[in-house]
Amino acid sequence: MTLAHAASSPSPTATPSTAQPPVRAYTRGTQLPALLARRILILDGAMGTMIQRYKLDEARYRGERFASIAQDVKGNNELLSLTQPQIIREIHDQYLQAGADIIETNTFGATRVAQADYRMEDLAIEMNRESARIARAACDAAGTADKPRFVAGAIGPTPKTASISPDVNDPGARNVTFDELRQTYYEQAKALMDGGADLFLVETIFDTLNAKAALFALDQLFEDSGERLPIMISGTVTDASGRILSGQTVEAFWNSLRHAKPLTFGLNCALGAALMRPYIAELAKLCDCGVSCYPNAGLPNPMSDTGFDETPDVTSRLLHEFATAGLMNVAGGCCGTTPEHIAEIAKAIQAVKPRPWPTQYRDAA
Repeated sequence: MTLAHAASSPSPTATPSTAQPPVRAYTRGTQLPALLARRILILDGAMGTMIQRYKLDEARYRGERFASIAQDVKGNNELLSLTQPQIIREIHDQYLQAGADIIETNTFGATRVAQADYRMEDLAIEMNRESARIARAACDAAGTADKPRFVAGAIGPTPKTASISPDVNDPGARNVTFDELRQTYYEQAKALMDGGADLFLVETIFDTLNAKAALFALDQLFEDSGERLPIMISGTVTDASGRILSGQTVEAFWNSLRHAKPLTFGLNCALGAALMRPYIAELAKLCDCGVSCYPNAGLPNPMSDTGFDETPDVTSRLLHEFATAGLMNVAGGCCGTTPEHIAEIAKAIQAVKPRPWPTQYRDAA
């Protein structure tokens, strides 16, 4: 054996390396980890609440393109990206003017599974692609070197659940399979990426298995495309039990999905900020990534203009308390919130330092 060969040969007693391969760097949204370390980022508010302000009738939902279709489509907000794109752009512009760093695409229900309710599942790819393009154009127009803006491809939970039976008399019944969800999420995510999304937001999760299907699809898309985008994950606690609808506590919810190495993990919808606080505080102790919080504007109130109780000053005061307690890295609004809410939130927390978290895998990005 030569000296060179001996030097390159492993020792018989050497133990194999246990080092993990480095996490591949983001190909989009590359500035987000550094921005999160410097300040609390602002997410936009409710799309549906803003659409309601336009008081659109059936004809305006249909537009010229779908004027003669047989089924009613009023309420299919994702269709508006095709029939009333100027309205969706106006809403994005208002949130950006209010100070949002991240805006969500109008795609919460833009999956084949969800669009089947309107018999428009074949339009899902176009809805996602065009919604992302609208948001991309708005961010490009508003962004500056000092304040870049980012498009979050919004991925909603779908109206079907992989964990819960739709039939009270048959606990084992299911109306969707994991693979069906994976396929529909893959299709959605690819179209969002093609349209210009910077990151993905898997949100309003009430069934962890649905979320696992979405994350599986994203991982497959990254492998197929060679891209890697940041992922935000946000669940919804449905009542005072502190559990999501499929039964998990927030700690179990985190541990079930942390393998995706999200940029942020948090809660949205269902509860107003006051009732959400203990669960955000729990995640702030658990998560080794950023924590996001974008609550509803309090509890529903049909007598209110937005359908919810809290005015911008109330929501912003509550989120300011969260921020000063060191509980979050991203703040925004869900149902009932408006550009006025987002402007007040941005103003209230602009001087507050973000919650710090371990850099276990975030440095790699």
